[in-house]
Order: sequence, then C-alpha cells, then structure tokens
Amino acid sequence: MPITRRRWMEGAGAAIAVSAGGRSASAQQYHIAGADFKLGVASYSFRKFSREKAIEMTKQLGTPYLNVKDFHLALDSTPEQIDAAKKEFADAGIVLVGCGNVSFQKDDEADIRGKFEYAKRAGFPLIVCAPTAVTLPKLEAFVKEYNIKIAVHNHGPEDKNFPTPQSVLKIVKNMDPRCGLCIDIGHTARTGVDVVESIADAGPRLLDMHVKDLAQPSVKESQVAVGEGKLPFPRIFLQLIKMKYGGCVNLEYEVEENNPLPGMEKSFSYMRGVLAGIQAAKYGA
Repeated sequence: MPITRRRWMEGAGAAIAVSAGGRSASAQQYHIAGADFKLGVASYSFRKFSREKAIEMTKQLGTPYLNVKDFHLALDSTPEQIDAAKKEFADAGIVLVGCGNVSFQKDDEADIRGKFEYAKRAGFPLIVCAPTAVTLPKLEAFVKEYNIKIAVHNHGPEDKNFPTPQSVLKIVKNMDPRCGLCIDIGHTARTGVDVVESIADAGPRLLDMHVKDLAQPSVKESQVAVGEGKLPFPRIFLQLIKMKYGGCVNLEYEVEENNPLPGMEKSFSYMRGVLAGIQAAKYGA
C-alpha cells in the first residue's frame, strides 16, 4: 500500500487512546512486538531558551525524556552546579536519557575524562558524541571505566569524520557493546544513503536517534515539522519494531529556533499517530 501521512493518521484515529501493548499515554514509552523505545527531545531544539524554559516546553510536549545539550547544563559546570541542575530536572519529572552532542575532537585524555566525569555526576547513562577517527577508539576505555554508553552522531556530508552511520559502524562494530551510534536521520538522508537500511545495518549498535524531517532530503535548510517532509517515518518505525529497538527517538528540531514549540507539537502528534496506526494495523490494538 502507498504510505501517506493521511492514510497513517486515519489508521491511527481509533488507536490514539489505546495503550494495551502500545503507547503509554503518560510516559511516551512504546512497547510493540518486543520493541521498547521512547519518544523524547534533544534539548538543542531549545537552544535559545533557559534550562527552566526548556523543561517547561518538554513537559508541554507530553514527554519526560530529555537529551541535554550543554546550553542547558554547561560542560564546565562545577559539581555543585551539576547537582543543582540534576535536582531541577528531577523535581520537574524529567528523565535524563543522555547528554550531547558532546565534542571529543581533542586527543587529550584529561579532556575526555572531564566529560565522562560530567556525565557521571549528572547521571547521564549515555553520551551522544562527535569524536574523530583518532579519539573514538580511545573512548572505549572510558566507557568501560564509567559504564556510560557512547553514541556517535553522524553529521552528514560536511562531517569529515563520520558523515554516515556506516562510517561510524566500521569502527564501533568491534568495540565494547556500549559503544554505538546515534543516527541522525536528516543528516543521513542528505548523504544519499538509505535511512531505513542504515538503521537496519546498525542493529544492536543503534543506541540513540535524532529525528527531523526534510522537504528535500538532500537539502539541510529544508527542515519542516515531522510528517510534512519526505522522510519515511512509517518505514523507520516499522524497522525499529522489527529490530526490537530499546533506545530513544529524540526529536531534534533545528528550525524556528525562537518559536520551536508549534512545529515540535506537530511533529510529536504525527509520530504518535504513525505509531498508533502501526499498532492498530499490524498488531490489532
């Protein structure tokens, strides 16, 4: 069947309120056919706003899951500042699913250790990161020492180190299982590789995702609300279900930086509708 936004939204209509084996209305955690993933937010979306406002807008989106960019907790924060921020997130009911994107461009073990100490103090279970081919292998020892996962973020054609998920996988495939990928589907599409195949290739190494939509898949500046572009979200979610994905699907909304909430609300509504439609159509919810 041709997959269109209208078709999936119509199929979702009867299932939106159903959570048995599907969407948890309160937690945005999806349990479908062995998959167990969450819809969350990359706080880069709120880069023009304070931590307090970022927390407020995350809650307005109806999810507690947040990947924290350093705009909202600086990497050079003191232990006391980290503790205060951690309490602020917890008091608001925010679940910290990771931090990043964190740069590991410097071949400096003190710099690497400082960032892992930051993540440990804040309670981040995962670091979304941008290393180089030199620094990435060195991160493995810190992953083992701190028991904090790393997910290497691909940044598209402009990225000289890791433009595609496949370029990350070449290195991490032989590393500790806690070393994996954060596939950014927008940047992936712009390189010309197939997004769904890239997710399948990553398999258990897919530890996190950043999602966005593009009106023109090869054009960075064409980002729109999810569901209004051309990226294949129904196929993406079906692939995540097929591989029993257990991480986060974090919306990273890079446009309308001074007023991102309306587009983000549209994006969440569409993703929830797609998932509810899948649940109804394939699994009888």
